[in-house]
Amino acid sequence: MENEQRRLIRLKPNLQRRASICEFIRAFFKEKGFLEVETPIRVPVVAPELHITPFESETWFLSTSPELHMKRMLAAGYERLFQMSHSFRRDERGRWHNPEFTMLEWYRTGADYRQMIQDIEQLVVTLAGELGLNTTIKYRGQDIDISLPWPRITVRDAFLDAAGWDPVAKPDSLRFDTDLIAKVLPSFAPGRPTVLIDYPSAMAALARLKPDDAGVAERAEVFIGGLELANTYSELRDAREQERRFQEAIEQIRKEYGQQIAMPQQFLESIAHLPECGGVALGIDRLVMFLCNADSIDEVTAFTVDTV
Repeated sequence: MENEQRRLIRLKPNLQRRASICEFIRAFFKEKGFLEVETPIRVPVVAPELHITPFESETWFLSTSPELHMKRMLAAGYERLFQMSHSFRRDERGRWHNPEFTMLEWYRTGADYRQMIQDIEQLVVTLAGELGLNTTIKYRGQDIDISLPWPRITVRDAFLDAAGWDPVAKPDSLRFDTDLIAKVLPSFAPGRPTVLIDYPSAMAALARLKPDDAGVAERAEVFIGGLELANTYSELRDAREQERRFQEAIEQIRKEYGQQIAMPQQFLESIAHLPECGGVALGIDRLVMFLCNADSIDEVTAFTVDTV
């Protein structure tokens, strides 16, 4: 018990800063006319995604993301939504992962992934200012300049430069993941955030394809100090194409993991009414890690799976 008390006392400054960050996030979005919403944590179906394994809850699941419900709200006529929600994913534990984590997601109509990238940039810079930090932030011994705009590089160019192959022309998900960690991320300028844009279409199950290049999806990820901070894309609005992608994922999940995942039928029915929009999923725990100069998710979370 004494060790537990010492641990929680040590975490107090980071948890206080975490609370302030969440307050500033709410103020940021409310000032821009976003409505904060709450969607279910326990759900009958999740989006079929090969590398995301849900926790079962009787015959339902714990939510892996609020995305499907938030898009159903967009389809019903809401224009700007944000949510900070607890999400759950099995087999995710490490320095940057906990099976239960906090996700910030926001969506707005009339936008694509380019505008959503700008939202991410503005949010991080605004939070730093509210915390009394400047545009150079020290994280794990590295000075990181977050002044805008952040550098962008396409997946194709990043992999050709650092790994010597084109994952758009020759898709290979296993090689992609290996080379991203071992070769591509280390090639990014350590003192700047990097936005990796235009992912292979096979790696963007809910994203719109680029009109001039069907092999590329309008998806981007933001990396800061080695952290994968946020994922954004222009939302797919073609129900038949979305069903085809989901069906393909369902088959892969069944073959590789022996798990049966149902088709998100209500979500598919709502897509016909979905306006042009963009969305972002950002890891609150990782954002707090960056703004607290913390090495691990354990340093910014009161209770992890190991201490609960």
